[in-house]
Amino acid sequence: MNLLGMLSGYLFILNLAGLLAMGVDKYRAKRHAWRIPEANLFLISLLGGSIGTWAGMYLFRHKTKHRRFVILMPLICIVHVFLAVYVFYRLFG
Repeated sequence: MNLLGMLSGYLFILNLAGLLAMGVDKYRAKRHAWRIPEANLFLISLLGGSIGTWAGMYLFRHKTKHRRFVILMPLICIVHVFLAVYVFYRLFG
């Protein structure tokens, strides 16, 4: 498997993890159960799952009133998009 394929798989898994983490945390919040720490949600996002985590915020209507999430999740996503474009052009352009 080539580098692009491995990177795509990695990002797919992390974004799926981010989406699922937001859904699970919302489910647990409704039931007053043990929650996923906010630091873990940000870590998933920082490691490459920012699109999934951001999408999960709005899909599950979770953390959308938390200013830190509303500002930082899109910012992390934008940084990831710029990094992806930069890496793509360095490798293939």
